[in-house]
Amino acid sequence: MAGDAHVRLFCALRLPDDALDRLAAWQTAHIARAARAVTRANLHVTLAFLGARPETDVPDITRELGSAAAVAGPIALEAVRYRETRSVGMVVLADDSGAATALAGDLAGRLERLGVYRREQRPWLPHVTVARFRERPGLSPPPPDLGRVSPSDAAVYSSVLRPEGAQYVVLESVALGGR
Repeated sequence: MAGDAHVRLFCALRLPDDALDRLAAWQTAHIARAARAVTRANLHVTLAFLGARPETDVPDITRELGSAAAVAGPIALEAVRYRETRSVGMVVLADDSGAATALAGDLAGRLERLGVYRREQRPWLPHVTVARFRERPGLSPPPPDLGRVSPSDAAVYSSVLRPEGAQYVVLESVALGGR
């Protein structure tokens, strides 16, 4: 890529393999017949969506993600409900300690100061997008039994749009809480 090339970027918590396996099995049981399930490799908890950015921004974004992640408290998330918007289905996660919410807020501030991000008006909602659709299917499955999910790292991702759906590529990952 040329230095002035743009990439679609977002920062997200990466989920442990066990949680990914449970989510994928739950999607097969409850989502796959009515909507396009998000592939296992693309399941994550978005912290900040940056959109199209110059490729040269990636090192600074990674540095800010690393700084926010280094001071993050232990994160433990639990699936509490399924929710649909007009185009996606998601598993909403409880963040009882507030550590994930604090990380998302800290990261948003850092990225705003860097000039690469504009915070959304609505509060950050910890969730995993599990399905995409053109028409809302009106599903109401029980939440998946994930137990307590404790991500150990976060990553800067590139979203590559393809006819068969987006492909998410980890560009850089950083440990959480000094791990």
